[in-house]
This record gives sequence, C-alpha cells and structure tokens, in this order.
Amino acid sequence: MKEIMAIVRMKRTGATKKALVETGVAGFTAVKVLGRGRLITDPTVIEDCRQKLLSMGVDDFSDTDETERQVTAFLDGSRFFPRRLFTVLAHDEDVPRIVEAITKANHTDHGIGDGTIFILPVTDAVRVRTGETGEAAIW
Repeated sequence: MKEIMAIVRMKRTGATKKALVETGVAGFTAVKVLGRGRLITDPTVIEDCRQKLLSMGVDDFSDTDETERQVTAFLDGSRFFPRRLFTVLAHDEDVPRIVEAITKANHTDHGIGDGTIFILPVTDAVRVRTGETGEAAIW
C-alpha cells in the first residue's frame, strides 16, 4: 500500500478531483494548505514578472506601496501561497496510473508552480465501519 500526497494549485482542484474520479480512485481527501516551492532565480524573468504584476495591481484606488510590498513578497519567497493537498491511499500497482492522472491534470506551461507529488509506504489501514485491515480497507 502507498499514500500519494499531491500538492496542487488551487485553480486545479476541480481538474485534479475529476482526474482521480475518472481514474477509479475509491476515495481521497483534499485540504487547503499554505506553502511555497522553488523560487525563480533568473533576474530577467523576475523583473518581467514584477512589471506584469505591478501593472495588474495598480489603479486609482490602490495603495501603490502596499501593491509593491505584495509583489515583492510574492517574488522573494517570503509569502506563502494557498494550495490544495490531496491524499490518496492506493494499491502499489495503481500508483503509476494515479500519479499520471494527477500530473496530467496539473501540468501547465508556466515552468514553475505546477505542484509536487509524494509517494510514501503505508504499513496498515483499518476501515472503521467493517474492521477490514490492510489492502481490503482501502478499496
């Protein structure tokens, strides 16, 4: 048995859920989490992103200093971002199929921030309603 933990963008929650259901996953859990991943280090990309974000966030009603602080926190990694954490228990042979479905549902061309998938061993599981244990308890 394995536990699959997938951290994905909030906007991809529906697509991930749909992919898991279509893959035949019997059950999963999703929770809102905060975090951050690897930062972009290319100064050219950072400056392009900075200018784009500043132009989107400034209008006649905005506080320019606050917008600047938020954009800086976004780009320097000091701010956490909302994400969704999906947890799935699966039989060993189902893991590649489930990981592929999650990956397809979350891959973008942004080059960063598509998420991370962790696969961990599970030593046992118990279905509370029936008392089933092990592999029988997860599907």
